[in-house]
Amino acid sequence: MTAAPIPDLVSIDVTGSTTGVLLTVTGEVDSSTAPSLRAVVDTAFADGVRTLTVDLEGVTFLDSAGLCVLAGAHRRAAEDGVVFRVLASTRAVVRPLQITGLYDLLAVGQPRSGAGAA
Repeated sequence: MTAAPIPDLVSIDVTGSTTGVLLTVTGEVDSSTAPSLRAVVDTAFADGVRTLTVDLEGVTFLDSAGLCVLAGAHRRAAEDGVVFRVLASTRAVVRPLQITGLYDLLAVGQPRSGAGAA
Protein backbone atom coordinates (compact mmCIF):
# COMPACT_ATOMS: atom_id res chain seq x y z
CA MET A 1 0.00 0.00 0.00
CA THR A 2 1.12 3.56 -0.59
CA ALA A 3 0.58 6.98 0.90
CA ALA A 4 -2.37 9.09 -0.23
CA PRO A 5 -1.23 12.74 -0.14
CA ILE A 6 -3.16 15.91 -0.75
CA PRO A 7 -0.37 18.46 -1.08
CA ASP A 8 0.11 20.74 1.93
CA LEU A 9 -2.98 19.47 3.76
CA VAL A 10 -2.75 15.83 4.75
CA SER A 11 -0.71 12.71 4.19
CA ILE A 12 -1.78 9.20 5.03
CA ASP A 13 0.96 6.61 5.33
CA VAL A 14 -0.32 3.04 5.08
CA THR A 15 1.77 0.20 6.51
CA GLY A 16 1.02 -3.41 7.28
CA SER A 17 -0.91 -6.20 5.61
CA THR A 18 -4.41 -7.66 5.68
CA THR A 19 -3.67 -8.94 9.18
CA GLY A 20 -3.05 -5.45 10.57
CA VAL A 21 -2.92 -2.04 8.94
CA LEU A 22 -1.60 1.17 10.47
CA LEU A 23 -2.73 4.47 8.99
CA THR A 24 -0.49 7.31 10.10
CA VAL A 25 -2.29 10.56 9.36
CA THR A 26 -0.43 13.88 9.32
CA GLY A 27 -1.85 17.35 8.68
CA GLU A 28 -5.44 18.58 8.55
CA VAL A 29 -8.48 16.33 8.36
CA ASP A 30 -11.38 18.49 7.17
CA SER A 31 -14.05 18.50 4.48
CA SER A 32 -11.44 18.69 1.71
CA THR A 33 -9.21 15.88 3.00
CA ALA A 34 -11.65 13.54 4.80
CA PRO A 35 -12.66 11.87 1.51
CA SER A 36 -9.04 10.75 1.07
CA LEU A 37 -8.99 9.29 4.57
CA ARG A 38 -12.34 7.57 3.92
CA ALA A 39 -10.99 6.08 0.68
CA VAL A 40 -7.92 4.64 2.43
CA VAL A 41 -10.08 3.23 5.25
CA ASP A 42 -12.52 1.74 2.72
CA THR A 43 -9.63 0.12 0.86
CA ALA A 44 -8.35 -1.46 4.07
CA PHE A 45 -11.79 -2.92 4.80
CA ALA A 46 -12.18 -4.12 1.19
CA ASP A 47 -8.80 -5.85 1.46
CA GLY A 48 -10.09 -7.85 4.45
CA VAL A 49 -8.03 -6.21 7.19
CA ARG A 50 -8.45 -7.81 10.65
CA THR A 51 -6.99 -4.95 12.70
CA LEU A 52 -7.07 -1.29 11.64
CA THR A 53 -5.22 1.35 13.64
CA VAL A 54 -5.53 5.04 12.81
CA ASP A 55 -2.71 7.11 14.33
CA LEU A 56 -3.78 10.77 14.51
CA GLU A 57 -0.77 12.00 16.46
CA GLY A 58 0.39 14.15 13.52
CA VAL A 59 -3.03 15.69 12.89
CA THR A 60 -3.16 19.45 13.52
CA PHE A 61 -6.87 19.98 12.78
CA LEU A 62 -9.88 17.63 12.91
CA ASP A 63 -13.38 18.75 11.98
CA SER A 64 -16.78 17.10 11.67
CA ALA A 65 -15.92 15.52 8.31
CA GLY A 66 -12.99 13.71 9.89
CA LEU A 67 -15.08 12.72 12.90
CA CYS A 68 -17.66 11.28 10.51
CA VAL A 69 -14.99 9.12 8.82
CA LEU A 70 -13.87 7.78 12.20
CA ALA A 71 -17.43 7.06 13.34
CA GLY A 72 -18.17 5.30 10.05
CA ALA A 73 -15.00 3.23 10.33
CA HIS A 74 -15.95 2.25 13.88
CA ARG A 75 -19.40 1.17 12.75
CA ARG A 76 -18.05 -0.84 9.81
CA ALA A 77 -15.39 -2.47 11.98
CA ALA A 78 -18.04 -3.57 14.48
CA GLU A 79 -20.16 -5.03 11.65
CA ASP A 80 -17.19 -6.83 10.06
CA GLY A 81 -15.55 -8.06 13.28
CA VAL A 82 -12.48 -5.91 12.72
CA VAL A 83 -10.46 -4.56 15.64
CA PHE A 84 -10.47 -0.77 15.19
CA ARG A 85 -8.14 1.48 17.16
CA VAL A 86 -7.62 5.22 17.16
CA LEU A 87 -4.47 6.75 18.65
CA ALA A 88 -4.40 10.41 19.64
CA SER A 89 -2.98 12.67 22.31
CA THR A 90 -2.94 16.19 20.87
CA ARG A 91 -5.55 18.73 21.90
CA ALA A 92 -6.47 19.44 18.26
CA VAL A 93 -7.74 15.85 17.98
CA VAL A 94 -8.69 14.87 21.51
CA ARG A 95 -11.02 17.85 22.14
CA PRO A 96 -13.31 17.28 19.12
CA LEU A 97 -13.42 13.57 19.96
CA GLN A 98 -14.34 14.34 23.59
CA ILE A 99 -16.95 16.96 22.74
CA THR A 100 -18.76 14.60 20.38
CA GLY A 101 -18.52 11.56 22.66
CA LEU A 102 -16.38 9.70 20.14
CA TYR A 103 -13.38 9.66 22.47
CA ASP A 104 -15.05 7.10 24.73
CA LEU A 105 -16.91 5.26 21.95
CA LEU A 106 -13.68 4.73 20.01
CA ALA A 107 -11.70 3.97 23.19
CA VAL A 108 -8.97 6.31 21.96
CA GLY A 109 -5.51 5.19 23.01
CA GLN A 110 -2.28 7.05 23.47
CA PRO A 111 0.38 6.61 20.79
CA ARG A 112 3.53 4.98 22.05
CA SER A 113 6.97 4.76 20.59
CA GLY A 114 7.14 1.87 18.17
CA ALA A 115 3.35 1.43 17.94
CA GLY A 116 2.55 -0.80 15.01
CA ALA A 117 -0.22 -2.39 13.04
CA ALA A 118 0.01 -5.81 14.68
